[in-house]
Amino acid sequence: MKKEKQNKKLKVIPLGGLEQIGMNITAFEYDDSIIVVDCGLSFPEDDMLGIDLVIPDVTYLKENLDKVKGFFITHGHEDHIGALPYILREINVPIYATKLTIGIIDHKLEEHELIRKVKRKIVKYGQHINAGCFRVEFIKTNHSIQDAAALAIYSPAGIVVHTGDFKVDYTPVFGDAIDLQRFGEIGKKGVLALMCDSTNAERPGFTMSEKTVGRALESIFEEHQNNRIIVATFASNVDRVQQIINQAYKYGRKVVVEGRSMVNIISTATELGYISIPDNTLVDIEHLKNYPPEKTVLITTGSQGESMAALSRMANGTHRKVSIRPNDTIVFSSNPIPGNEKAVSKVINDLSRKGAEVIFQDVHVSGHACQEDIKLIYSLVRPKYAIPIHGEYKHRKAQAKIAQELGMEKENVFLINSGDVLELDDSSARVNGKVHVGDVMVDGLGVGDVGNIVLRDRRILAEEGIIVVVLTLEGGSGQVLAGPDIVSRGFVYVRDAGDLMDDAQALLNSTMEHLMDNGVTDWGKIKQEIKDALSSFVWKETKRRPMIIPIIMEV
Repeated sequence: MKKEKQNKKLKVIPLGGLEQIGMNITAFEYDDSIIVVDCGLSFPEDDMLGIDLVIPDVTYLKENLDKVKGFFITHGHEDHIGALPYILREINVPIYATKLTIGIIDHKLEEHELIRKVKRKIVKYGQHINAGCFRVEFIKTNHSIQDAAALAIYSPAGIVVHTGDFKVDYTPVFGDAIDLQRFGEIGKKGVLALMCDSTNAERPGFTMSEKTVGRALESIFEEHQNNRIIVATFASNVDRVQQIINQAYKYGRKVVVEGRSMVNIISTATELGYISIPDNTLVDIEHLKNYPPEKTVLITTGSQGESMAALSRMANGTHRKVSIRPNDTIVFSSNPIPGNEKAVSKVINDLSRKGAEVIFQDVHVSGHACQEDIKLIYSLVRPKYAIPIHGEYKHRKAQAKIAQELGMEKENVFLINSGDVLELDDSSARVNGKVHVGDVMVDGLGVGDVGNIVLRDRRILAEEGIIVVVLTLEGGSGQVLAGPDIVSRGFVYVRDAGDLMDDAQALLNSTMEHLMDNGVTDWGKIKQEIKDALSSFVWKETKRRPMIIPIIMEV
């Protein structure tokens, strides 16, 4: 019996997050226990028309529901917690996280009316949680949101260290620096595998401290004492918001917070004591007009050019309460996420056209470790195997290179994909099989009801348009009483294409005459003939393939 126990291996199964920045979720399985680290969402690609969010397919967890012991969350960013309200409906197991992270999760669960149904436990740094045959320790790290944690996952096969998203910040704005000592102590015990954040693995050097942004902000406030200042940043970057408030207070300005996610996170962080706002500093947006513009600061969402965010609406003149004036100074305190560059550029141009001064240099530092920080973690943890995580393939490849430069054998570095089952113990590690993974699309209230076929239809509608053919048949005899009539949308502008539509009408009339003469009364056959005839005619005349929908009514 004991020998059989020794033959068991730890399975590491990423269910998302390894081909992209976002949708992070990894299952760890040993014997009859599974624990899940993070449960994030990603935002839709350009070709996912009308989709709001993308969440991971957790079929594997549903199939092994009796084994799943809990979700262990590293920090409170959407790409690590955003899918929880959707997935907890099917996999209702306890959530373990630090105080601010639980606070943000609670807000989500309240919105989804799940707060009474789900167990949550606030974990302190250094605390160990037992879950089946796993034991999980939370370790203090720094990131662009407070209360971030790395996890030491103790299993019978060995220890896995999962860094979560992290940076090394010796002078954080709030709280303590990363607990490098603990990483070293765990490294001395012998670590089976390190799963390390790869987002900045291509960038040389060290990541700058968050405090350097405070100095940049101070000089902006110093130099723009006669301007209204608007700062756009990530809602979740509580330390950044704290530094903006500190400067506003120092220069006697009132602060307005604008944007739903910004208001939510700041109220949660204030309630839990992670942000301290001096009395009479924060004012409601309704009272903005009561103060001279140069005595106000707006902290807003929209630093990524999101079309519905507060800053974009200010830029295009659709914000109900804030109009951009030529004397405004607008600070982008973030870098564009890859793929958002065009949207950010558009907002900057729109703001500049209104006469505002836009500052977007040197007012941001990353929340992710650069190469030297990654080397530091490897040197402290000294893992047997490296499993780079959190990033596109090129980011993870860059981290694999770092691991090898530090002396790790190439065959001990695993660039695995979502769905791979990596089996490992002290003597060997290899990918052994795959599990089902994928994207589940959320559109409005529908979760997973929009799949590839619906998206394909939406793409055709968007690119080629639609033609609806309506005809009325007499019940019994099947003779045409009215039609066929053509209605089109997004195909051609009908008034300028009279000849084309007349020819299409004539073609349909002759098709129906031919069908009636041959005694065809089967609706399916009639619809198919109409589609085929019209489709080849339209392609020949226009080289387009609109969606064609015949509708038959019976009287």
